[in-house]
Amino acid sequence: MLTTHAFHELLKTGPLVLDGATGSNLMLAGMPRGCCAEQWILENPEALVLLQRSYANAGSDVIYAPTFQAQPIALEKVGLEKQTEAVNAALVALSRSAAPGKLIAGDLTTLAAFTESWNPENFDLLVENYRRQIRGLVDGGADLLVAETLMYPQEAEAILTAAELENAGACMYSFTMQAGGILFSGMDAGPVLRELEQAGAAAVGFNCVAADMMTPYLVSKLRRDVKGPLLCKPNAGNPVIGDDGIARYEMKPDAFAGIVADCVQMGAKLVGGCCGTTPKHIQAVKNAI
Repeated sequence: MLTTHAFHELLKTGPLVLDGATGSNLMLAGMPRGCCAEQWILENPEALVLLQRSYANAGSDVIYAPTFQAQPIALEKVGLEKQTEAVNAALVALSRSAAPGKLIAGDLTTLAAFTESWNPENFDLLVENYRRQIRGLVDGGADLLVAETLMYPQEAEAILTAAELENAGACMYSFTMQAGGILFSGMDAGPVLRELEQAGAAAVGFNCVAADMMTPYLVSKLRRDVKGPLLCKPNAGNPVIGDDGIARYEMKPDAFAGIVADCVQMGAKLVGGCCGTTPKHIQAVKNAI
């Protein structure tokens, strides 16, 4: 894995482009709503390979492995908890085959749907779940880690602890936020991100926030506290729920890219797309910056 220092050296050449949405695109490709995405991908690898190859061709420098909720506590629902490490390693290898030459980030996320992750009594449970996932990501050959769509500072602290215990390398931390840069815990995001940065995070920032004219302001606000690399991975606007129950996002690639380019001007060093974005959105971002 890359060290944090080596990762920062890469960023000296300019902003790195991340990939776009995975889940929303796979659902449009046939993945059932509510299924275990990791299990479905392993059984239907072609859809994931096609999507990630498209992101690589569009200009993504970093591809997120589809390991979003591949922790034991989540995989237990489909009987795969004993295979946690193998599942994560296999998904990293799949992403590597889809996008050779690109950086592959092992993806971790909130466990709020499975446990009261903000409850201090559950901290050891969080650490153990993340340790097993990180072990699989490292064994699978991930170049770095990304903890995304986090909701509570305790989750980031647990991932930081787990990564240290597993001797992992560079790790980015990305929170979903409410208007004005407020975390779902009610805390101001800026000081939380600053503490993570001081604790050794390779980059910090946000994802799963609707791209609008306030997004560059959010980057500017966070920059007051964050001195190192800032990550910006917004949604393609706000979703519209169709009759089939699938959320669709209507912001066009050029409009999305214009907002992300403004975020770069405000100081973002890692940019990409979250829900509703496609390879076309990432291509537009690459062109814009």
